[in-house]
Amino acid sequence: MPARLPVREAQEAPAPRVAAGGVIVVDGPSGSGKTTLGRALAAELDATLVHMDDLYPGWDGLRGGAERLVEWILRPLAGDRPARWRRYDWTLAAYAEWHEVPRTRPLVVEGAGAGAAAAGPYISLLIWMEAPLAVRRARALERDGDTYRPHWERWARQEGAYFAADRVRDRADLVIDTTEEQDALAVVLEAGQARNR
Repeated sequence: MPARLPVREAQEAPAPRVAAGGVIVVDGPSGSGKTTLGRALAAELDATLVHMDDLYPGWDGLRGGAERLVEWILRPLAGDRPARWRRYDWTLAAYAEWHEVPRTRPLVVEGAGAGAAAAGPYISLLIWMEAPLAVRRARALERDGDTYRPHWERWARQEGAYFAADRVRDRADLVIDTTEEQDALAVVLEAGQARNR
């Protein structure tokens, strides 16, 4: 079954209005298709797109990236304050320039850590992407090659600990299995239409 519609119908209380059109988060393990869907959603919705890869402070920084998402972007937007994030330069192993996040557009955040429990109160829609380990690993190594290969296990351990602690999949509004090639954007849009009926 390629997609399962919604794991939960709605939160007890609606998410605070962080950005016009809300905050859509795409989370899941490496190689599951988060970046592809995040880009497609941002284009479809004319939304601001933030990649968690730009927030992580290095290969051991999954949890740190999630903290920066809340501290730099979500909490300021919810408090009607300017929001901005600093891009991590993986080559220099240091943070680089700052980027502004407009409040006037929807916000799409993609990457492991985006659906952290601390981010939960600010999220309008949480999408979980998944595929079997062998499929995901092949995709990730094809995409990133030798850059990622020595870090795969190290990153997978962080993902596993984070997913278990924050119960990201259990909290997801929509779960998409990307084992088979499919149009994940169409699945999300279809789910949105079904909810609005």
